[in-house]
Amino acid sequence: MLRKGFLYILMGSVAVVMFLSTAQVMGQEDEDYPQEPIIFTKPVKAVIFDHKYHIEQGLDCDSCHDDPFEMAAGTAEQNDDFNMKSLYEGKYCGTCHDGESAFAANTRCTLCHIGVKGYNRLMGTPEKGHGEH
Repeated sequence: MLRKGFLYILMGSVAVVMFLSTAQVMGQEDEDYPQEPIIFTKPVKAVIFDHKYHIEQGLDCDSCHDDPFEMAAGTAEQNDDFNMKSLYEGKYCGTCHDGESAFAANTRCTLCHIGVKGYNRLMGTPEKGHGEH
């Protein structure tokens, strides 16, 4: 009887250690992506992208990197074809935002396009009064 109880304790301990190890590894993976949203300012100001949201939807880094996006931040913005036309043709965000894999790029515009006012709020830049530039 003592051996059976010891076996249960041992099995339970192994399960707890495995769970904690898995949780620790998962936590480390979660920290591998940028925690703050990326704000694209080209070709228009401003478009927001949140890695955390996409990770929570079940995507991993390989889903987007190195195709359709290179791993280095800001690389896409340097490309002449980083625009809505290319996106509608299935490049960049349009790879998934095609209306089948994810919502179509030509719908729900303000989900990503936060504009100058949204950008200023995120950056803590005071808004200018009417008529000021």
